[in-house]
Amino acid sequence: MLKAVLFDMDGVIVDTEPLHHKAYQQMFETVGIDVSVAMYTSFTGKSTRGICEELCSNFGLKNNPKELVQMKRNNFTKLFFEDQDLKLMTGVEKLIKDYFKNGLTLILASSASMFTIKNVTKRFKLDPFFTDKLSGADLKVSKPHPEIFINAAKAANANPNECMVIEDSTNGIKAAKRAGIFCTAYKSKNSKNQDYTLADKLITSYEEISFDKIKSLL
Repeated sequence: MLKAVLFDMDGVIVDTEPLHHKAYQQMFETVGIDVSVAMYTSFTGKSTRGICEELCSNFGLKNNPKELVQMKRNNFTKLFFEDQDLKLMTGVEKLIKDYFKNGLTLILASSASMFTIKNVTKRFKLDPFFTDKLSGADLKVSKPHPEIFINAAKAANANPNECMVIEDSTNGIKAAKRAGIFCTAYKSKNSKNQDYTLADKLITSYEEISFDKIKSLL
């Protein structure tokens, strides 16, 4: 029986990826590195700390990873409050309210910082619908490690087989499956170069997973 839905945030609830991309590019320019498209794509779903640790290692940077993290987050915060076009993903607000109305426990489990998570939920008035919010940035390891979703299931007071994860990235899908949780992959028009083969269900519209359509899924 489905008891809880564990939502990723970036690319699932809100399309912050263009802002993250700009923030990273600004940071890359500041420290003088050229990151390929392939390398950048491989970062999707990972925490900022994990990404900055990889950058320092791969490029032999003298900067401390913490410096890069702060640089990127400062860039992102400025962009977040300046960009008036930032919107929720199409249909996600209706989906969240539909699940909440039907008694499902909703947990937000994202690799973003808690600062960013709280800004998003506050800006779009989503706080009343989520029982808890978890940030992968607070964990020692990021997606594709399953820790964030294991913790999210516990926060929902549910077993992994009573949960569903909604993800949009290769790393997020791997994390969900390694946690033993049913995973729905959301492929939006913004999704690029992600592998959905491990997902239990692939959708292109949130109408495909309304409560009535998934209530007997598990």
